[in-house]
Parts: sequence; C-alpha cells; structure tokens
Amino acid sequence: MRRYLPDTFTILLLATVLLASVLPIHGDAAVWFGMATKVAVGMVFFLHGARLSREVVIAGILHWRLHLTILASTFALFPLIGLAIGFVPNSVLPSTLYTGILFLCVLPSTVQSSIAFTAMAGGNVPAAICSASASNIFGMFLTPLLVGLLFSAGGHGGVTLDALEQILLQLLAPFIAGQLLQPWIGGWIRARKGLLAPVDRGSILMVVYLAFSQAVTSGLWQTYSLTDLGILVAIEILMLALVLAITMFGSRLLGFDKADEIAITFCGSKKSLASGVPMASAIFAGQNIGAIVLPVMLFHQIQLMACAVIAQRYAAKKQASAMPAPARS
Repeated sequence: MRRYLPDTFTILLLATVLLASVLPIHGDAAVWFGMATKVAVGMVFFLHGARLSREVVIAGILHWRLHLTILASTFALFPLIGLAIGFVPNSVLPSTLYTGILFLCVLPSTVQSSIAFTAMAGGNVPAAICSASASNIFGMFLTPLLVGLLFSAGGHGGVTLDALEQILLQLLAPFIAGQLLQPWIGGWIRARKGLLAPVDRGSILMVVYLAFSQAVTSGLWQTYSLTDLGILVAIEILMLALVLAITMFGSRLLGFDKADEIAITFCGSKKSLASGVPMASAIFAGQNIGAIVLPVMLFHQIQLMACAVIAQRYAAKKQASAMPAPARS
C-alpha cells in the first residue's frame, strides 16, 4: 500500500496549495516574492545545465532513433491527444481546465523521475539521461511554439514575444551559463545532489504558492466543483494510460530491445512540473494561472503512482528471467 501513497514532495505541494488558499500573498509582498521566485527558478536551470556532462550529450546523439521516438511522444503524440480532448463539451470539462490540459500536453518530459524509474526497471539509463535532458532543452523552444500554434488555432490565445523572452532569459540563459561552467563545477554539483535538491523543489513550491495565491484571490475554488476535479483526474488517468500503452507496445513494434523499451516508456510518458510551472507563469501572465497549473500538478502525482507500479513489474520480470532454471532430476 505504501507505493500508492503520495511522496513527500506531493504532500508539500498540497500544503502549499492549502496555504495559498488560506493565506494568499498579494500586493507589494507578492511583487517581491515573484522576483525571488524568478531568481530561484533561474538557479534551478543553471544547476541543470551544470549537471549535464558533455559525455552524456555525445553518447546520446549516437542513439538518435530512440531519442526521436521519445521526442515524438512528448511533442507530437501528447498534443494530438490534447486536441482530441478538446471535443469534450464545456459543460463536462470547463474551458479553463481544458487550457491547463492542453498546456500539459506540450510540456517537456521530466528529468529526475524518468531517470529514476528507468534505473529501477533495469532500462537504458544513459539514454534516459540524454533524452530527458534533451526534452527539457528543446522544450524551451517547442513548448512556446506549440502553445502559439495549438492555442491560437483553438481560440485559447497564443504566446507573446514578451512571454518567449521571459522563458529564454529565465530558463535558457541560466541553463547555457551552467553548461559553459560545467567542466569546472559539474563534478562538484553532481557529487552534492542531495544538498541541491531543495533548490529544485523549493522553486516549484514558490511558483505554485504565487500562482495559487493569484488564483484564489480571483475565486478559483468558487469556480470549480468536486465533480469538475473528478472529471479532470479521470481524463488525465485515461490520457496517461493511452500514452503508456502506445510507448510500451510501439517501441516493441519498432524493434527496440527491452532496455530501450523501458527508457522510451518512462521518458515518453512524463510531463515536467519543474519546467511547466515557470513556463505557465511566463506564458499566461495576467491569466488564471492556478487553473492552468492544476492539471499539471495532478498529472504529476498520477504519473508517479502509475510509473512506480510499472517499474516494479519490469524489475520483477527481469529478476525472474535472470534466475537459473531448476535442475532436472
């Protein structure tokens, strides 16, 4: 039963949403908190750039077929599913929550959990490291581009040049700076992963608190019912199940071995909360960001619970196949 329980970070996320619902930040305090949040997010992407070694990048380029498959799932399969969900009537799924789902569908893959689940299941870890990292790098360009294409076509608004500039300055510039300094500080940072993790998760909590504070003051919890939230969760469960099935069985049809199948399944089915929340703040500035971030937060927990079970099953099958056959008498 323990594997179905939320992890510590999810509990902190829920506590942050509760705090924003009871004590939302506003006024000058929100302005200063917003500035501190941007600095924290920039630090996170600087650390991501400094952690990624050149050797991983070079090794990853050699396995281009696997990486293209994962990128296709992340930035093509998911958006197509998101567009199909658009046919659900507004009376069933409110348009603002659908905006959050569509935004979720154009986000890059996660880094930490994709690698962790691939390792747990006995998959191709170097490929997972490269693919997940590449997804986040390309996502800085592809996510705003897809928002501009899909949201404008669907009448949900597009991405502005100011939003793109914020993403490049807040996410890409620190990442490049970290990558340039990687030969000197990369080893030190990778050796202190446990000490730097609070920066990563703390920045997400700061953005979530600011976003939900703005949403609560705009009447977020008066807008949506428990039925709306239940429908949202059901749609996201079905969406994840469909992508998991396509990546798992599709990789077999494409001739990948079991280790690559595992990497494709976990990297191609994830969506990044760490990248999604800052991007939402930049792209949807002035809008109801809380309603847009809510589907991303829910999907984060759903994907962790589902992939934990799948990873354990992969590991159990691998362990069973490695056991020697019983001797015949």
